[in-house]
Amino acid sequence: MSSTPTSNSRTRVLRTAALVGSAAMVALAVQSGPANAAAEREAGATALTQTDSARAQAISAAQGEAAGTARAIGLSDEERLVARDVVKDADGTVHTRYERTYAGLPVLGGDLVVHQKKDGSRKTTKSTEARIAPAAARSLKAAPAGARQVVWAATGTPVFAYEAVITGTQPDGTPSERHVITDAATGAELWAYEAIDTGTGTSAYSGTVTIGTTQNGSSYDLADAGRGGHKTYDLNGGTSGTGSLFTDADDKWGDGTPSNRQTAAVDAQYGAAVTWDFYKSELGRNGIAGDGRAAYSRVHYGNAYVNAFWDDSCFCMTYGDGAGNSKPLTSLDVAGHEMSHGLTAATAKLNYSRESGGLNEATSDIFGTSVEFFANNPSDIGDYLIGEKIDIRGNGTPLRYMDKPSKDGASADYWSKTVGRLDVHNSSGVANHFFYLLSEGSGAKTINGVSYNSPTYDGSTVTGIGRTKAYKIWYKALSTYMTSTTNYAGARTATLQATADLYGTTGTEYQQVAAAWKAVNVK
Repeated sequence: MSSTPTSNSRTRVLRTAALVGSAAMVALAVQSGPANAAAEREAGATALTQTDSARAQAISAAQGEAAGTARAIGLSDEERLVARDVVKDADGTVHTRYERTYAGLPVLGGDLVVHQKKDGSRKTTKSTEARIAPAAARSLKAAPAGARQVVWAATGTPVFAYEAVITGTQPDGTPSERHVITDAATGAELWAYEAIDTGTGTSAYSGTVTIGTTQNGSSYDLADAGRGGHKTYDLNGGTSGTGSLFTDADDKWGDGTPSNRQTAAVDAQYGAAVTWDFYKSELGRNGIAGDGRAAYSRVHYGNAYVNAFWDDSCFCMTYGDGAGNSKPLTSLDVAGHEMSHGLTAATAKLNYSRESGGLNEATSDIFGTSVEFFANNPSDIGDYLIGEKIDIRGNGTPLRYMDKPSKDGASADYWSKTVGRLDVHNSSGVANHFFYLLSEGSGAKTINGVSYNSPTYDGSTVTGIGRTKAYKIWYKALSTYMTSTTNYAGARTATLQATADLYGTTGTEYQQVAAAWKAVNVK
């Protein structure tokens, strides 16, 4: 094959993840006093909620200026920017997220965010600081079947490479979409990751709840017109396709038992609604992708499938029925977890491998937990336990613990040089522990009837700043400062910058973010 880069017909990378294994400016009142000044800072650095059309216009405008932006930030003539998202803060700061191409080829690990303040000053956050100028090879190896040619820049020196996608089924029945990146000149494997991210009606876990439905003639569809049109489908044991939309004659759904097929659907529909409301109310985000478009849910996947997963290719959540088809994986924190994989795919797009994969999983745990607290549902009280309702282990214990992740027997409490070698569900423990410490602080305490005792790596004491501030910091870091290759050191930098934007650098918030990272050995 010629050494000249060629384009490939496959232009979209599919992403999926599993539970286991110009908007109007906000007017701010001018008041005196440090408390009011702090509130104004937080409000100013908070993202504005954009309508779908406003967001689309902002992305289009950014793309129209992409060539000038590329020159302004020092990219080479061979590099092009492709605008993917625009976040606008109330103070006029605009964060524009770009993918990058080189000689027409996608640059994997070349994504970046340009932060432009109202006064025109600009900073850039890049996945890599390496110069994107892969050395031309005299000859490239033949591409694997179905592979596309890319530039690999996520690790080491950027090189021409091939990306192959191998589909199939994982041992537990979860669909598999394994991406393998190989050096186009040598054939050596550079990176590989699994792209499937795994983790009024009467529900199984949340009691009697209000859910969004739509009247269709004399019956009702499980379709929530008030939240982007989210729908829930019955796969009826299937493992592909959409299945059948749930319908009902009297708009009273489920009976709280797994034998009633509607019960799992109620939990899925309710979880999607609460997560949507949390994103909009607490984060100012209009849906998972920020475009006002709903995902959809599929329940009753496979036979006794003990997992749940997000699949970005269908923009949907899928839930199994658990052991013996009697414990559907549709609890509130699981629903929030799966939808938040979609949020990550729409923002930082954290690679689902090594430390970035752990951060990807932790982000879903963080927001799944936050959704559970936000719901304030007496049948599923907020806690820092992941999947405590679904009994996935069969012994009544949660899937994961945020206060001391190692209690599950596999997760990491603290960062080490080898943490990236762990399964992403276990390397997530470092960020989960950080979030708990930042929210609640170290030591023994009881919250909503659950006892916690969170240690620190160095024996230090961390004072929590409250869960709300903690998840706002994490969201701002994810949506404006993290990139596809962010590792734990990068997450520390991103959250400190987000904290500085929201609360300044001299207050308790900034001090405790730094302290919480130090307490999990990220310095």
